Amino acid sequence: MTRVKLCGITTPGDRDAAVAAGADAVGVISDVSVDTHREVAPEAAAELVAGTPGTVTSTLVTMPDSPEAAAELVGRVRPDEVQVHGMSAEGVAALARAVDVPVVAAVGADDPDATAYARAASALLVDTPSADGGGGTGETHDWTRTRAVVESVDAPVVLAGGLTPENVAEAVETVRPFGVDAASGVERPNGEKDRAAMRTFVAAVRGA
Repeated sequence: MTRVKLCGITTPGDRDAAVAAGADAVGVISDVSVDTHREVAPEAAAELVAGTPGTVTSTLVTMPDSPEAAAELVGRVRPDEVQVHGMSAEGVAALARAVDVPVVAAVGADDPDATAYARAASALLVDTPSADGGGGTGETHDWTRTRAVVESVDAPVVLAGGLTPENVAEAVETVRPFGVDAASGVERPNGEKDRAAMRTFVAAVRGA
Protein backbone atom coordinates (compact mmCIF):
# COMPACT_ATOMS: atom_id res chain seq x y z
CA MET A 1 0.00 0.00 0.00
CA THR A 2 1.30 3.44 -0.94
CA ARG A 3 2.18 5.54 2.10
CA VAL A 4 0.90 9.10 2.47
CA LYS A 5 2.84 12.00 3.97
CA LEU A 6 1.07 15.30 4.54
CA CYS A 7 3.71 17.99 4.81
CA GLY A 8 4.08 21.57 5.95
CA ILE A 9 2.26 21.05 9.23
CA THR A 10 2.47 24.21 11.36
CA THR A 11 -0.11 23.80 14.12
CA PRO A 12 -1.26 21.02 16.45
CA GLY A 13 -4.73 21.30 14.93
CA ASP A 14 -3.44 20.66 11.41
CA ARG A 15 -1.26 17.81 12.67
CA ASP A 16 -4.19 16.15 14.40
CA ALA A 17 -6.39 16.63 11.33
CA ALA A 18 -3.74 15.02 9.12
CA VAL A 19 -3.55 12.06 11.49
CA ALA A 20 -7.35 11.78 11.58
CA ALA A 21 -7.41 11.85 7.76
CA GLY A 22 -5.29 8.71 7.75
CA ALA A 23 -1.80 10.05 6.99
CA ASP A 24 1.05 7.62 7.54
CA ALA A 25 3.49 10.49 8.10
CA VAL A 26 3.39 14.22 8.84
CA GLY A 27 6.09 16.64 7.78
CA VAL A 28 7.28 19.61 9.82
CA ILE A 29 9.55 22.16 8.11
CA SER A 30 12.29 23.96 10.04
CA ASP A 31 15.58 25.70 9.25
CA VAL A 32 15.19 26.19 5.50
CA SER A 33 16.79 28.87 3.34
CA VAL A 34 13.70 29.52 1.22
CA ASP A 35 10.81 31.82 2.09
CA THR A 36 7.82 29.66 3.03
CA HIS A 37 4.84 30.10 5.29
CA ARG A 38 5.21 26.44 6.26
CA GLU A 39 8.44 26.93 8.23
CA VAL A 40 8.32 26.75 12.02
CA ALA A 41 10.98 27.38 14.66
CA PRO A 42 12.86 24.34 15.99
CA GLU A 43 11.05 24.60 19.32
CA ALA A 44 7.66 24.52 17.61
CA ALA A 45 8.82 21.66 15.41
CA ALA A 46 9.82 19.69 18.49
CA GLU A 47 6.38 20.23 20.03
CA LEU A 48 4.61 19.15 16.85
CA VAL A 49 6.77 16.04 16.64
CA ALA A 50 6.28 15.20 20.31
CA GLY A 51 2.51 15.28 19.88
CA THR A 52 2.48 12.99 16.85
CA PRO A 53 1.08 9.53 17.66
CA GLY A 54 3.54 6.67 17.66
CA THR A 55 1.68 5.02 14.78
CA VAL A 56 2.42 7.99 12.51
CA THR A 57 5.91 8.89 11.30
CA SER A 58 7.07 12.40 12.18
CA THR A 59 9.35 13.86 9.51
CA LEU A 60 11.62 16.85 10.02
CA VAL A 61 12.09 18.64 6.68
CA THR A 62 15.12 20.91 6.48
CA MET A 63 17.71 22.56 4.22
CA PRO A 64 20.79 22.50 6.44
CA ASP A 65 24.05 24.31 5.89
CA SER A 66 25.98 21.16 6.76
CA PRO A 67 25.52 17.58 7.99
CA GLU A 68 26.59 18.79 11.43
CA ALA A 69 23.88 21.47 11.50
CA ALA A 70 21.28 18.91 10.40
CA ALA A 71 22.38 16.45 13.06
CA GLU A 72 22.15 19.15 15.72
CA LEU A 73 18.63 20.03 14.60
CA VAL A 74 17.59 16.38 14.64
CA GLY A 75 18.81 16.20 18.22
CA ARG A 76 16.67 19.20 19.16
CA VAL A 77 13.50 18.18 17.32
CA ARG A 78 13.75 14.37 17.77
CA PRO A 79 11.73 13.29 14.71
CA ASP A 80 11.25 9.73 13.51
CA GLU A 81 13.07 10.64 10.27
CA VAL A 82 14.71 13.63 8.64
CA GLN A 83 14.22 14.80 5.04
CA VAL A 84 16.96 17.02 3.62
CA HIS A 85 16.92 19.32 0.61
CA GLY A 86 19.88 20.97 -1.08
CA MET A 87 22.52 18.63 0.32
CA SER A 88 25.09 16.67 -1.67
CA ALA A 89 25.07 12.90 -1.69
CA GLU A 90 28.26 12.98 0.36
CA GLY A 91 26.60 15.25 2.89
CA VAL A 92 23.60 12.94 3.10
CA ALA A 93 25.90 9.99 3.76
CA ALA A 94 27.67 11.94 6.51
CA LEU A 95 24.35 12.89 8.09
CA ALA A 96 23.16 9.28 7.98
CA ARG A 97 26.27 8.28 9.92
CA ALA A 98 25.69 11.02 12.50
CA VAL A 99 22.03 10.41 13.41
CA ASP A 100 20.05 7.41 14.56
CA VAL A 101 16.97 8.08 12.40
CA PRO A 102 16.42 7.38 8.69
CA VAL A 103 17.52 10.09 6.28
CA VAL A 104 15.36 10.91 3.24
CA ALA A 105 17.16 12.75 0.43
CA ALA A 106 15.14 15.11 -1.78
CA VAL A 107 16.13 15.04 -5.45
CA GLY A 108 14.70 16.23 -8.74
CA ALA A 109 13.36 13.75 -11.27
CA ASP A 110 16.27 14.54 -13.60
CA ASP A 111 18.98 14.55 -10.94
CA PRO A 112 21.97 12.70 -12.42
CA ASP A 113 23.12 11.77 -8.90
CA ALA A 114 19.91 9.95 -7.92
CA THR A 115 21.72 6.62 -7.67
CA ALA A 116 24.38 8.10 -5.40
CA TYR A 117 21.69 9.64 -3.20
CA ALA A 118 19.89 6.30 -3.06
CA ARG A 119 23.05 4.64 -1.76
CA ALA A 120 23.54 7.35 0.88
CA ALA A 121 19.96 7.70 2.13
CA SER A 122 17.28 5.43 3.49
CA ALA A 123 14.82 6.75 0.89
CA LEU A 124 14.47 9.31 -1.89
CA LEU A 125 11.85 12.02 -2.24
CA VAL A 126 11.49 13.03 -5.88
CA ASP A 127 10.12 16.57 -6.02
CA THR A 128 9.72 19.47 -8.41
CA PRO A 129 12.38 21.78 -6.96
CA SER A 130 12.46 25.54 -7.26
CA ALA A 131 15.50 27.38 -8.59
CA ASP A 132 16.87 27.70 -5.04
CA GLY A 133 16.57 23.97 -4.38
CA GLY A 134 13.49 24.03 -2.16
CA GLY A 135 10.38 21.94 -2.61
CA GLY A 136 6.76 22.81 -2.03
CA THR A 137 6.44 24.49 -5.43
CA GLY A 138 2.99 23.06 -6.09
CA GLU A 139 4.15 22.08 -9.57
CA THR A 140 4.12 18.61 -11.08
CA HIS A 141 6.85 17.09 -13.20
CA ASP A 142 6.98 14.30 -15.77
CA TRP A 143 5.91 11.30 -13.70
CA THR A 144 7.40 8.84 -16.20
CA ARG A 145 10.81 10.19 -15.20
CA THR A 146 10.09 9.44 -11.56
CA ARG A 147 8.93 5.96 -12.57
CA ALA A 148 12.35 5.54 -14.18
CA VAL A 149 13.97 6.51 -10.87
CA VAL A 150 11.80 3.96 -9.05
CA GLU A 151 12.98 1.28 -11.44
CA SER A 152 16.65 2.25 -11.29
CA VAL A 153 17.33 2.48 -7.53
CA ASP A 154 16.98 0.08 -4.64
CA ALA A 155 15.82 2.68 -2.11
CA PRO A 156 12.12 3.47 -1.53
CA VAL A 157 10.94 6.46 -3.58
CA VAL A 158 8.39 9.01 -2.40
CA LEU A 159 6.70 11.13 -5.08
CA ALA A 160 6.08 14.84 -4.42
CA GLY A 161 5.39 17.94 -6.45
CA GLY A 162 1.96 19.34 -7.23
CA LEU A 163 -0.02 16.36 -5.98
CA THR A 164 -3.70 17.02 -5.26
CA PRO A 165 -6.78 14.94 -4.44
CA GLU A 166 -7.64 15.16 -8.14
CA ASN A 167 -4.38 13.88 -9.64
CA VAL A 168 -2.78 11.67 -7.00
CA ALA A 169 -4.49 8.44 -8.09
CA GLU A 170 -3.11 8.86 -11.61
CA ALA A 171 0.29 9.69 -10.17
CA VAL A 172 0.32 6.52 -8.06
CA GLU A 173 -0.77 4.37 -11.01
CA THR A 174 1.93 5.90 -13.22
CA VAL A 175 4.87 5.94 -10.81
CA ARG A 176 4.09 3.11 -8.37
CA PRO A 177 6.01 4.90 -5.62
CA PHE A 178 6.61 3.74 -2.06
CA GLY A 179 4.84 6.87 -0.90
CA VAL A 180 3.39 10.23 -1.91
CA ASP A 181 3.80 13.65 -0.30
CA ALA A 182 1.47 16.64 -0.45
CA ALA A 183 1.64 20.15 1.00
CA SER A 184 0.14 22.87 -1.20
CA GLY A 185 -2.34 20.44 -2.74
CA VAL A 186 -4.18 20.06 0.58
CA GLU A 187 -4.07 23.70 1.70
CA ARG A 188 -6.57 26.54 1.76
CA PRO A 189 -5.55 29.88 0.17
CA ASN A 190 -4.56 31.22 3.61
CA GLY A 191 -2.04 28.39 4.07
CA GLU A 192 -4.04 26.36 6.58
CA LYS A 193 -4.49 22.71 5.86
CA ASP A 194 -7.86 21.85 4.31
CA ARG A 195 -9.42 19.06 6.37
CA ALA A 196 -11.69 17.83 3.60
CA ALA A 197 -8.88 17.91 1.03
CA MET A 198 -6.61 15.85 3.29
CA ARG A 199 -9.29 13.21 3.75
CA THR A 200 -10.02 13.12 0.02
CA PHE A 201 -6.31 12.92 -0.81
CA VAL A 202 -5.73 9.94 1.47
CA ALA A 203 -8.85 8.19 0.16
CA ALA A 204 -7.69 8.71 -3.44
CA VAL A 205 -4.32 7.13 -2.67
CA ARG A 206 -5.93 4.18 -0.90
CA GLY A 207 -8.21 3.61 -3.88
CA ALA A 208 -5.46 3.82 -6.49
